[in-house]
Amino acid sequence: MINILVVDDQKHIRDGLQAMLRQFPQQPGHIYSAANGLEALELLRAHSIQLVITDIRMPDMDGLALMAQSRQEGLKVDYLIISGYSDFAYAQKAIELGAKGYLLKPVKREDLQVSVEHVWQEIETHRLLTSNIERLSQRARETDRKELRMYMQGAAGDEAWIAATEQQNPGLWRSYRLCHLREERWINQPGASSSHSIEALAYRVYGRQGCICLQHRPHLVLAVDAAIDPGALPAALSEEQIGAVTAMTDPHQGLSTLPGSYTQVLDLYRHSFLFPDTRCLLPQHIARLEQHWELPYEELYALFQLTGTSNSGRITQGISSLFHKEVLQRYHIRYTQQLCRAVVRMMEDYERVIRPYLGEEALDLECLRNLFDYPGIREYIQALQQQLLRLDQFYYEYKCSYRSSQDLNEAIRFIHENYHKPLDLAMVSNHVSLNYAYFSNQFKKNIGKGFAEYLRDVRLGKARRLLAETDHKIIEIAAMVGYESYKSFTRAFREAMDMQPTEYRLLIRRKPASEEDYRDTVL
Repeated sequence: MINILVVDDQKHIRDGLQAMLRQFPQQPGHIYSAANGLEALELLRAHSIQLVITDIRMPDMDGLALMAQSRQEGLKVDYLIISGYSDFAYAQKAIELGAKGYLLKPVKREDLQVSVEHVWQEIETHRLLTSNIERLSQRARETDRKELRMYMQGAAGDEAWIAATEQQNPGLWRSYRLCHLREERWINQPGASSSHSIEALAYRVYGRQGCICLQHRPHLVLAVDAAIDPGALPAALSEEQIGAVTAMTDPHQGLSTLPGSYTQVLDLYRHSFLFPDTRCLLPQHIARLEQHWELPYEELYALFQLTGTSNSGRITQGISSLFHKEVLQRYHIRYTQQLCRAVVRMMEDYERVIRPYLGEEALDLECLRNLFDYPGIREYIQALQQQLLRLDQFYYEYKCSYRSSQDLNEAIRFIHENYHKPLDLAMVSNHVSLNYAYFSNQFKKNIGKGFAEYLRDVRLGKARRLLAETDHKIIEIAAMVGYESYKSFTRAFREAMDMQPTEYRLLIRRKPASEEDYRDTVL
């Protein structure tokens, strides 16, 4: 469907042409009219019009001047010319200016319909071709970007492909920076992502030839012209009130450096969690971070000694001290990651003791596995603190509920200290000076499982730790946790874990490596 403008200084001709157009099988979208070229030009500027049917000779601005001016202003519109026999020379000039045809006065309905349908068909064919070309171009660009993204993330690229791809944008790849943009959002924050708005803003800052989007999700990664001030994009984001944390690499030369540049920008992205007040993190911000450290285990142990004391203030203070920004900002981000894992492991150890008594209550330690699942370090510390305070409350309730049962507490302590020795119910009941049958009933009633099952769980819990953290042989670990034979140990482990000890060791040792991975790289 097209819009048509009828231009003639005689009203009865304008009205007659409009009436004819409305009778055609193919109805135009909208029919405008003007008495001269000046009026027509204003309408062309204000509306989307595809075809102009105009007289040549009119006052103020004739048809030829209208055609010339619209072409000069870049208005994309086709023309049909109306002329008399005496105006044939003008009609020839109109054809030279690009008119699609001319009609002799008086205009016949059939001639007008054939001419309009011919132009209409040309317009629709051009639209279809343009759409197909744009679609093919878009697919080609998407394919090129996909190949670039895969190469950036570590896929192999031969020299011929690198050279050919580099030539598609030689000015950019001559000297570029890789830019990682993480939108500032809160957990469960409603609203759509602004990544496309950020991308559009980046193209305005760097120009179409100075910026390529290599990745949209989970965060935006751009290659940008290194000649532009690194602060230009963050400044533009701030001006547009778009919250985003930017990490930007040093200048790199040549497409062959893209994988290394990506590694650098991911490292900067991770470090941006340590510097939440820095809007644009550059390599110089982390150049002097210490690469060697020892985790503060004494402080960790002191913190966990508070567990079960119902002293939330001191626990909160302890977390704040461990994760003080002046401490974290001294070291590489790996220090913070290792500290987080150490805290979670100790929480797991404490939870394992009281898990049988929690009932439907439980800690959500899975949510603490990956720091980078959170919008920032502050949000992660808040979640960690929340779970530690819950553990404190659970442990406090656990201690209170068994405070009057010192014998049972002593029995549990005895089991945990002697699980690696030959141990049975009679030995433990004798240790706490209780009748065998009475002790058995009380143990199951309060613990929620029988003595044998509890002892098995303690032993297998210790065995899992040894499998994960040591290189001891399986037969050695079996003896270390109190099993008399390798066979009985593997049978108990398989029944409890649904896998062999060797399978568990392989599985658990793969996990730390996967936890270090940056989630973006698997998109």
